[in-house]
Amino acid sequence: MSLRIGIDGGGSKTELILVDESGAIIAQHIGPGCNPSLLGPDKARATLVDALQHLLAQSPRPGVAVDATLLCMAGAPTFWQETSAGLTGYGRIVAVLDSLPVLELATAGGPGLVMHAGTGSFISARAPDGTVHYAGGLGWLFGDPGSGHDLGRRALARGLRELQGWAPRTALGDRIRSYTGIEVYGAISRSFYTAADANARIAGFTPHLLELAQAGNEPAQQVLIESLTGLVEQGEVVTARLFGNQATTCGVSGAILNHPAAAATLRNLVASRSWAVSLSFITATPIEGVRRLLTRL
Repeated sequence: MSLRIGIDGGGSKTELILVDESGAIIAQHIGPGCNPSLLGPDKARATLVDALQHLLAQSPRPGVAVDATLLCMAGAPTFWQETSAGLTGYGRIVAVLDSLPVLELATAGGPGLVMHAGTGSFISARAPDGTVHYAGGLGWLFGDPGSGHDLGRRALARGLRELQGWAPRTALGDRIRSYTGIEVYGAISRSFYTAADANARIAGFTPHLLELAQAGNEPAQQVLIESLTGLVEQGEVVTARLFGNQATTCGVSGAILNHPAAAATLRNLVASRSWAVSLSFITATPIEGVRRLLTRL
């Protein structure tokens, strides 16, 4: 008997599964995010090791060896390859981009592409010749359109202008006050600039943005349009390069893009730009894509 470990490591969480010979999940653990671009290399590595230990502590087969581990990780690929080389006791370790699981969910190994948004965002595609390509995923410093961080940043900036008095007052400004628990514009601004977890707090405002957009708040809807337009533009470049004018399937992955407000905005953008893709909204989580990849490892 042998076991395998699959990991989906992102900015907001690290999800791990332990599977048996049939590919069935027999243990699961969710820990903090481990993206080295956000945490730094030492903390990212320590977070991964801690999560692995928690997962194996739940194993219903103590003493059974792990023969392979698949790391599907956000952040610099070279960092995770170097990290995996230093891990022992987890069998053969393969480190790949965190885009592969959602690409697997979108295309099942065939040609096509997927747009995914969590704390960050990216587009991954499998060309007709089988090669896999990656676009975006630049991180918070350079901006990932359609991501939780980008949406949160844009929404907070728009709402803070309301609280400054330079934009018409809407529910967006009021929601920022309730989200932060602070009434005064200047104090709200300082709270983000001085917080150690500022990136997480910025991305954490995105569910409020989506709720407001769904309720008809015009500034929130405009923020969605502006941010998702950038993601669609990236997708257009990818499809033009890899598929030409050929229509192809475009998976849409992640809770943000599958939210009704974001999904409606995406559909409208695709239709208005005559982008030759058929959107396929993926409800399975990335860890299911990891599980499927594990069966072929």
